[in-house]
Amino acid sequence: MNRLINEQDGRNYSAKPDSSAAGSQENENTIELTVPDNLAGLRLDQALAQLLPQWSRSRLQGWIEQKCVSVDSAAATCKQKVWGGESIRVIAGQTENDQSHQAEAIPLKILFEDDHLIIIDKPAGLVVHPGNGNWHGTLLNALLNHAPQLSQVPRAGIVHRLDKDTTGLLVVAKTIEAQFDLARQLQQRTVKRHYLALVLGKLEKDGVVDAPIGRHPIHRTRMAVVQNGKPARTHYRVLEKFTASTLLHCSLETGRTHQIRVHLLSIGHPLAGDPVYGRTSPDPSTADAVVRLPRQALHAWQLELTHPHSGQILLWESPLPDDMAALLQAIRNLPHSSVSRPL
Repeated sequence: MNRLINEQDGRNYSAKPDSSAAGSQENENTIELTVPDNLAGLRLDQALAQLLPQWSRSRLQGWIEQKCVSVDSAAATCKQKVWGGESIRVIAGQTENDQSHQAEAIPLKILFEDDHLIIIDKPAGLVVHPGNGNWHGTLLNALLNHAPQLSQVPRAGIVHRLDKDTTGLLVVAKTIEAQFDLARQLQQRTVKRHYLALVLGKLEKDGVVDAPIGRHPIHRTRMAVVQNGKPARTHYRVLEKFTASTLLHCSLETGRTHQIRVHLLSIGHPLAGDPVYGRTSPDPSTADAVVRLPRQALHAWQLELTHPHSGQILLWESPLPDDMAALLQAIRNLPHSSVSRPL
């Protein structure tokens, strides 16, 4: 569903992409920006990581080392300090990994598309970005096939991710200008992302988990609540209560890796079916139903953002996928009562 809510004008940009800059190549975008005073004292790579959050810090460091970044027209180094007011030019080129990305004819469920955005309803099993052994068959490969011009946009326009087996809504930027704006909206936490989650155990009331997330100290492929992690905050609201499980409406203030899965586990209510952070339900009847869903019961149900060109606030919704809907129906049919609340 695509619904217009209201209009917002007067958007400002601190970074300006300029594809016509002298010396820029066809597969490069030249970005010019000014260091704000609040970043004074930071290393250049640290400052760029805050100014250009759509790229990883390692990517930015690579560009600095490749002499693709200048400060006040002079070649830059990662460790040099910035003090506010400097003029920075970044040539955002492609890396060898980017050049190896191939367009692949993978079907996409597109809910909305214009010259600036694509809204995708992602199915379970689709990896968003190549990596960790999944170098083909990803959303990025599908996007390059659907819109070949995305090869000129970093990460093919992807600005946020869903886990491989999480379903639901994703926004993709079709231009570097739109990508800048969406990255800023995510950083400023004005993009509203809402999820439906079925967790094990009965939660009696609404709540919020405010706990930092970082790499698990032992299992490095997993995330965990750790003292030195990045700030993370998840709100949850009870929609339906069953004997041994609860349907929640979750909303994010931050977007850490595996955030909902880790936060709900940390309060003793892991997602049903989660192969990494889950566990078996103590109720045999519920356990039998959960076995029918061999993935985490998490769906990105609603997405709201400001259109980067028109300034309109837009909202999309995605219905529950068939497997989650069937699981919920199976649990509702079990001989115990539930209490429902409207979304």
